[in-house]
Amino acid sequence: MSDAYVVGQPDGLSPLQVELRDAIARELHAQLALRSERIELSDVPEVAYQVTLRVSDTLHRPLSALDPS
Repeated sequence: MSDAYVVGQPDGLSPLQVELRDAIARELHAQLALRSERIELSDVPEVAYQVTLRVSDTLHRPLSALDPS
């Protein structure tokens, strides 16, 4: 069993995984809004690039910024 379940994270994700999930969701939401709720196949590389930038920003934040307490 993951430690996440022991410390009260019902989804089983670490704080970093939660931040990454949220960053990806925010970027996908933004990309869908920019593209009229539809991502064309030809747009996938650009969307993936933007998601990568968002994840990179999240990973380069100080760990103290990820602490939910």
